Amino acid sequence: VTPSRLANQNGDKEWESSSNGTSPAPEYTGLKLFKEPSFKSNKFIIHNALSRCCLAGKVNETQKNKIVEEMEKSPANHFLILFRDSNCQFRGVYTMNSDSQELVRLAGAGPRTISSTQVESIFKYSSDRKQFSAIPSKTMGMSVDAFTIPSHLWQGGGGGGLGRGGGVAEHGVRRPVG
Repeated sequence: VTPSRLANQNGDKEWESSSNGTSPAPEYTGLKLFKEPSFKSNKFIIHNALSRCCLAGKVNETQKNKIVEEMEKSPANHFLILFRDSNCQFRGVYTMNSDSQELVRLAGAGPRTISSTQVESIFKYSSDRKQFSAIPSKTMGMSVDAFTIPSHLWQGGGGGGLGRGGGVAEHGVRRPVG
């Protein structure tokens, strides 16, 4: 038996004896290989969705980078994408105010705030399929990655304004004027 193997066997025996309570275990001071998550965040999922689905390609790179930068500055740990409708056309990124249960616009176009009761449909992003799937629920939770609002909220005085006047949303796409 080599000295390193003997030490390894002794280490195993010390660990075994400490687990049955006969001797105190030494305090581990090495690298921490596992960190207990302090909160659940979907920031990486939303970043993936923006890069590979919503704002994919060189033409959208400036807008995507601006939104990712806003997400990095935000203290929020859960982000939601606002779609124009069930066709999953990107409009903006929101965070959830846990106190008021309101969705607050972080970047992009859409009402400044949206009540959780105004949410029409909700979606989950699949990183494997690189697409969103509708969730048959109305409850906003940590598993929700995107949502839509009723069309009347897009037509002017529905929830805090939609950016510049004249029928053009902040990202340059025409929207209905009503």
